[in-house]
Amino acid sequence: MVSRVKGAAQPGEEAIAQAQAQTDLLLERVALERAEQRFDPEDQETLRQLVEDFADRRGMTRLRIAETLGAIGKPATDVLLTGLASHENPVVRRACAKTITLIKDPKAIPTLVEALLHDEDTVVHGSAAGALAQIGAASVPVMLEILGDPQTPETTKGHLAWALSFVGNEAKEAFYAAAAADAPEVRSAMVGAIAKVAQDEPEDRAFALLINALGDSVAAVRSEAAAVLGNLAHRPALPQLLEMLQHELPESRKAAALALMKIGAGEAIAPLKLQLEQETDFALEQVMRLAVSQLEGQAGADAWD
Repeated sequence: MVSRVKGAAQPGEEAIAQAQAQTDLLLERVALERAEQRFDPEDQETLRQLVEDFADRRGMTRLRIAETLGAIGKPATDVLLTGLASHENPVVRRACAKTITLIKDPKAIPTLVEALLHDEDTVVHGSAAGALAQIGAASVPVMLEILGDPQTPETTKGHLAWALSFVGNEAKEAFYAAAAADAPEVRSAMVGAIAKVAQDEPEDRAFALLINALGDSVAAVRSEAAAVLGNLAHRPALPQLLEMLQHELPESRKAAALALMKIGAGEAIAPLKLQLEQETDFALEQVMRLAVSQLEGQAGADAWD
C-alpha cells in the first residue's frame, strides 16, 4: 500500500503549479520589456503563449493577461481571434472575446459574430456581444441585420439589444433610420438605443421617435417606449400615455400606468382612477392602485413644499 503524507500535493497539482509559475514569469518578462520599450508586438510566439495562459485557474492572472494583451493592442488581434474561433477551452474563448473589448479592433467583427451565433458556450455569446458593443458604430449594421433575422434565437436578440443601446450617440443616425424597420425586434431595440441617445444628448428628434413608438402596432414596442419615457420622466409624452392607458391590451395599459407613475404626473390621477373603475384585469388593478397611491402621495408632499 502506498502511504500518502497529509497535505502532500495531489497528482497533477505539481504540474499546475509549474505552469502557473511559467505564466507569472512570462507576464513579468513582457511587463519588463514593455517598460524598457524593447517588447516586440509582432512576437507571435509570445502572444500565442499569453492566449494559451488564459487557461490559468487564477482569475486575477487571467485579468492581468487580458490587460497586457489589451495594452499591446491591435498586433494581438489575430491571436485573440484564433483563440476565440478555435480553442477547445471555453474559458480561453471567453477571455479572448473579453480582451477584444479592450482593443476594439473592427477587424474582429466577423469572428465575434460567428462566436455570438454558433459558439456552444453561452458565456462566450455574452462576451462576444460585449466586444461588438465596445467596437461601436462599425458593428451596428451587422448587429441590426442579425436582430432582424427571424431565425435568430431570443437570447441572442437580447444580447444584441443590450449591445446596441450601449453604443450610444456615435451610431444615432443608424438608430434613427432603423426605428422604422419592418422587424418589431429591431424597432424595440431601437427604442432602447434611442433612449440612451436621449439620455446622453437630449434632442427633440430622439424624444419624438420615442413618443411615436407609443403608437406602434406591436405591444412589446409600445411597452418598451412607455418604460423608457417613464424612466426619462419626459412629460411631453403625457397625452400619448394617457391615451395608451385605455388601450385594449392589458400589457399596454400596464406600461402606460407605470410610466405615468414614474413621470410623477399628478394630472394622471383622475384618468387612472377612472380606468381603475372599469379595469377587468385583477393584476393590472393592483398596478393602477399603486400608481394612484404614489401620485397622490407625491402630490401631498408637493403641497408642503
